[in-house]
Amino acid sequence: MTTPDWIFRGADAAEPDLRAYLAAVAAEVGVGPESATVDLGPPLSAYLAVDHRLPGHPDRDAALLWSERYGWAVAVETHSREDLIIVGHLGAPAVPPPARVARFLADAVRGGGASPQPPPVDPHAARLLAAYRPVPVAS
Repeated sequence: MTTPDWIFRGADAAEPDLRAYLAAVAAEVGVGPESATVDLGPPLSAYLAVDHRLPGHPDRDAALLWSERYGWAVAVETHSREDLIIVGHLGAPAVPPPARVARFLADAVRGGGASPQPPPVDPHAARLLAAYRPVPVAS
């Protein structure tokens, strides 16, 4: 497996890229960036609260989870402090366009579109995240 380039730069260096990507995904699914949390890991991961419930889990809030290894998954909250229950995975690549993540969530809300198995590890996540790197504003 290829070593992600952020390992050499440090996870903190990847944080702005991940936050910018999450903001784009949040906007696409209709929530604000304040709905996202980031864990610099390793592995890099994120949680995005969404305003939906899934068929089969009508009494639980849904969330999107992201991992640099596996990409996006849709999950439901538990009623305790247990881990979220993953309902399905989007698949490769680990950093798909935000519109694809929104379609994945919409499909899951309708009861389909998610694989129960995680995809193979994607060694290119950090490179793909770099496309969302914020551009410095000249003063």
